[in-house]
Amino acid sequence: MCYLIAKKFKKSGCIALQTEPGEKMAKFADALQEKLGYDTQIITISRPMAYGEYEPYHFVDSYDEFSKQASLL
Repeated sequence: MCYLIAKKFKKSGCIALQTEPGEKMAKFADALQEKLGYDTQIITISRPMAYGEYEPYHFVDSYDEFSKQASLL
């Protein structure tokens, strides 16, 4: 289990999705990074509480919702 994170540089807060690592997640993250550009950080982390610099977390339940919310950052 990991968390996919989308964060706009120089802004507080992020979008987070609990997901499984693997090819599906990697392809989704790569495609979303291309769509959003490189002023948005797309990364994976193991535990949200270990990464206070991304707080507050806004958790979503699906890749579709993650993509929509990340586009609004």
